[in-house]
Amino acid sequence: MCRTSTISQGFVAVVVTSFAGLCCPAVEAVAQSAMKQPRKSELTVLTARAEKARAAKPGSTFKECAKGCPEMVVIPAGQFTMGSPANDPDRADSEGPQHKVAIAKPFAVSRFEVTFDDWDACTVAFACAQVPDHWGRGKMPVINVSWEDAKAYVVWLSQVTGKDYRLPTEAEWEYAARAGTTTRYYWGDDAAAGDANCDGCGGDWKLQQTSPVGTFKPNAFGLHDMVGNVWEWVEDPWHETYVGAPTDASVWLQDSDPNFRMVRGGSWRNESERVRSASRVRRNRLVEFDTLGFRVARTMAP
Repeated sequence: MCRTSTISQGFVAVVVTSFAGLCCPAVEAVAQSAMKQPRKSELTVLTARAEKARAAKPGSTFKECAKGCPEMVVIPAGQFTMGSPANDPDRADSEGPQHKVAIAKPFAVSRFEVTFDDWDACTVAFACAQVPDHWGRGKMPVINVSWEDAKAYVVWLSQVTGKDYRLPTEAEWEYAARAGTTTRYYWGDDAAAGDANCDGCGGDWKLQQTSPVGTFKPNAFGLHDMVGNVWEWVEDPWHETYVGAPTDASVWLQDSDPNFRMVRGGSWRNESERVRSASRVRRNRLVEFDTLGFRVARTMAP
């Protein structure tokens, strides 16, 4: 009778099936192949000098491996007002009180939502679960992923590159989404401008399905689809309001239920008020929907 065991080597954990201690040849071959580290030619990890140079140039980009690594954009240090004003007609209580947040150092955010191409590279490495698509894979945003799934991907990415890849904090996400704007959306106050994939955003994708990443024009930081398309998991657990929220963009862990995590940005299925830059919703960390995806952040060394 076959049994399963887990072999860890480098950055992957591989399940191997065996008969009375003898590995099934086909499974063993797959496992040995999956445990191979990426070739050096497939890695383009930033050196300390290159990382310092990139961090000093907001808007610069980099991609640290050929398969599975998202293209990253350097986001400048700065400050912004988080949350929505009291006179916003679609404001929820959870979006207040508005408060100033300072980002002391540059960091990087993926230009696009994590795609099925990115995700499937992690799956082949036996580090991420297989997840179904509904409208194709490739450059479509990965869907049907839980917060725990997203965490597994950033752990794998960090192990592959040796760099600190992670989910963005909620404050980092809103800072990156706003990209210096104070309007309801990062393109203005009018949702029906065809600038995102949502129900009420105009354009050809209204309430149909996800769209390939990069279909819509980027915000001022060079980031695509920060609102609409898929909700994006962030690191923070749910808080009912911003009372007591950190002002340094760090993850807010105190006085929360870690089983519920924040998703930001709205999705293809949601009305336009849900894709405002300030809109925030909680989801159980284990749920998987065709409206849920994520993007990644990366700490930049000084």
